[in-house]
Amino acid sequence: MKPFGYVRARSTEDAVHHFLSLPDARFLGGGTNLVDLMKLGVEAPGTLVDVSGLPLDTVSELPGGGLRIGATVRNSDLAAHPAVRRDLPVLAQALLSGASGQLRNMATTGGNLLQRTRCPYFQDTGQPCNKREPGSGCGALDGVNRDHAVLGHSAHCVATHPSDMAVALAALDAEIELVGPGGERKVPVADFHRLPGDRPQQDTVIRPGELITSVVVPASSGGMPSAYRKARDRSSYAFALVSVAAVLAVGDDGLIRHARLCFGGVAHKPWRAVTAEALLVGAPAGEDTYLRAAEAELAQAAPLSGNAFKVRLARRLAVDTLARLADRG
Repeated sequence: MKPFGYVRARSTEDAVHHFLSLPDARFLGGGTNLVDLMKLGVEAPGTLVDVSGLPLDTVSELPGGGLRIGATVRNSDLAAHPAVRRDLPVLAQALLSGASGQLRNMATTGGNLLQRTRCPYFQDTGQPCNKREPGSGCGALDGVNRDHAVLGHSAHCVATHPSDMAVALAALDAEIELVGPGGERKVPVADFHRLPGDRPQQDTVIRPGELITSVVVPASSGGMPSAYRKARDRSSYAFALVSVAAVLAVGDDGLIRHARLCFGGVAHKPWRAVTAEALLVGAPAGEDTYLRAAEAELAQAAPLSGNAFKVRLARRLAVDTLARLADRG
């Protein structure tokens, strides 16, 4: 591992200052992804700016509903929070489906949103990868691509985003709060991660020196039936082949009055299914409606040589998840 410097930030302003003034700095939270990448030689920061001691480790219930989740809240603590378990089962289920218990005890909310792809071509410095080394090519495009994207990919990158939590937060219309040299700003989770285009090395819209301080989940979806389902190769400690986060509310007249649907494991970012949502709201609850919506969303899929099964899997998972939520009323 390349030698690096270390500094512990005393405030968010201090963290931003260190990031901008020290060479090749990276923020360090739980370190569950960044340190792994340093061991592999994929990341080689000049300095780690430790933000784990900042007072960003609480979950606050907001007036009128909703939650503010601090950036250094551990995944295990967030999954166990009473308000999350009571009002946002989709978020609790997503968190508990990710990684191992030991990793969830270390991983943070901010770090989870910023974790990088688990594409083996990205993690192997002997392989070409435009995300790791722009211009070197994409080994997965014509290689082993069973686990890769079927939506939104480009000729430069077919990697998928690995987070379970981000898929649930996108379905909940959550917003990320950032502080940086330009001040504070908010970005919807659904818009935070990028499709690869011709710049796959840039995963998100975060600007240099910006620090995630919190995530705000609005009250709008709280208390509604919601669920996170994840299809993977083994029952634990595996990344999603396909996952679905859904929120569904059906009125007494049998019509769908609220629908949110997001796919994981299929694209470079959590894939918010806006086409499907538009078809669901106002339509009669039922399997025909769910199937029509899922097929409309997935009509834009472009499977690679090894992963056409993901389209069928996503369709079945979405239809079954929506049907289960409708049965709960």
